Amino acid sequence: MDHLIDIFGARGDLAHMALFLWASGAWGLLAWALKQLVAANRRFDAFVNEIAHLNALFHERKSDD
Repeated sequence: MDHLIDIFGARGDLAHMALFLWASGAWGLLAWALKQLVAANRRFDAFVNEIAHLNALFHERKSDD
């Protein structure tokens, strides 16, 4: 790793490497956050479907009386 930093430092590209690392980290966090958001949306959709199923069951039971 030190050799890689020396190469970039000698060419004056250390700022570019820092910017690339920052952008890579930000992109990784964005991808992780979107993955979590999709998972939460699926869980919420499953919850709403179960509530709709329960409402349908209670409605059927109420109409049978």
